[in-house]
Amino acid sequence: MTRFTTLSVLVAAIALTTLGGCASTWNHESTGQYVDDTTITTKVKSAILNEPTLKSAEINVETYKGRVQLSGFVSSRASIDRAVQVTQAVPGVSSVTNDMRVK
Repeated sequence: MTRFTTLSVLVAAIALTTLGGCASTWNHESTGQYVDDTTITTKVKSAILNEPTLKSAEINVETYKGRVQLSGFVSSRASIDRAVQVTQAVPGVSSVTNDMRVK
């Protein structure tokens, strides 16, 4: 009976370790989250590209767990404000961090 208990505990520990390795943590994304963030980044870049008042080449977009960071150098404060508005309107964006600067 002791051997059966030991084996059961060992199997349970291996199963928990294996399943825990597939989950996301605070500093690592799961595969699904990575795909979601890539999709959000693409949608934000597309929205910025389709906005005639913005120059998309000036704005860098990075996404992590739905939080979008905008960075780069733009020509005016109005461009910064518009880029943030456009980004906030994209589905899936939970928050926007503005690191853009005026040239």
